[in-house]
Amino acid sequence: MNKRLLIVFACAAFAQLAIAQTIKTGVLVVGNRNNALGAGFQSAMSGAKTVLLLQEPDFDLADLDKNLASGLELTFLNKMRKAKGIKDSTAAVYVDGTSANMVLKTWGDSIKNLTVIRNIKWSRIKRSGNNWNVLLADGRTIKAEVLVNADHTGNVNTLLGLPAVAKQWHTLSYADNLYRINVASGYAEGAATGNVFSLYSLLLPDQENLVVLSAAQQSIAGGQAAGATGAYAAFFKTKTSLASLKVIQRELIDHKLSLMPFVDVPRADSNWKAIQLIGLSGFLKADIAGGIARFLPDQAVTTAEIKEAVKSFYYKAQIWFDDYKEREMSIGAVLNLVCFVGNKSPENTKEEVKKKWKTSHHFKTEFDPNRIVTRREFAVLVNEYLNPFAVNIDKAGRVVR
Repeated sequence: MNKRLLIVFACAAFAQLAIAQTIKTGVLVVGNRNNALGAGFQSAMSGAKTVLLLQEPDFDLADLDKNLASGLELTFLNKMRKAKGIKDSTAAVYVDGTSANMVLKTWGDSIKNLTVIRNIKWSRIKRSGNNWNVLLADGRTIKAEVLVNADHTGNVNTLLGLPAVAKQWHTLSYADNLYRINVASGYAEGAATGNVFSLYSLLLPDQENLVVLSAAQQSIAGGQAAGATGAYAAFFKTKTSLASLKVIQRELIDHKLSLMPFVDVPRADSNWKAIQLIGLSGFLKADIAGGIARFLPDQAVTTAEIKEAVKSFYYKAQIWFDDYKEREMSIGAVLNLVCFVGNKSPENTKEEVKKKWKTSHHFKTEFDPNRIVTRREFAVLVNEYLNPFAVNIDKAGRVVR
């Protein structure tokens, strides 16, 4: 009897030990460079239980000084400035490895849902249905619902038989509608920061719950987009192929990441969010020169530049533009447009806008319905009263009605 009890207790103890050696998580990020940093931190911030497997003792970050920083990258740079006693939030800061890892250790420890495993190699990665089993060199196993491959060595690709992702960032272009599926922007190639990153570049055909990043293009912003994508699948218990573009874009904007690379509208701008959302719609397009994208917020709005894009989003706008013959858009015309298309009271809307002009909207100009509207004013008014971001688009960026 005692021998049988001993065997039972031993089996129970062994089972408990096995459980203790298994780490269950929603998202596993493998890597220790910029891509991995952005992915791991954002996944946890988006509400998914996340393990960031560095394999090395510390992060090894690539240069950040030329990027158009926003989101987690800008937060990190500000933390670096604070650590170095730099009070000017726009001043350049040298990101040395020792200081950077001290900042990242403190920051990472403060993030709920994030576990960082350092200096432990993986010895096996394999699928388990749509999920992943990763055996570590110390005998522990990580069971993850989503794998974010931010490994810069290529070893994960080799093991899984996956193609290397050569390039995910490309220059912002209006030759098609693909800018509407942006999930990151601002990565610098040379002096050019007008570069963007598509949601669907993160996904491979027939590879569910795998998010991939290019080892050659190390970016905290790109990693942040990958982290939000992985977190979406884990949090909602779904497949990465079913990821909602709009939900992920909104999540990233809520975490202060620029999805359009407007160099003249920084994150600190009070109208940044509205301009980002209008930029994604294409109602107002950037001026692109020398690889730099400028929104030109103080420039006047012409009827020709907005007409076709607005009409493509709203049937009723076609009727309105048939009757509007002026070359430029006045503030009054914009209010008339949003009221006609959005079925709003012109009088009430005008009074509401007048009250909000310098308070909620933070405009420095005076409210004058007869004055030609600026691109900044147009972006804020149309975003608030028509909300084009809520209009569905397909994977090619085309409006779905």
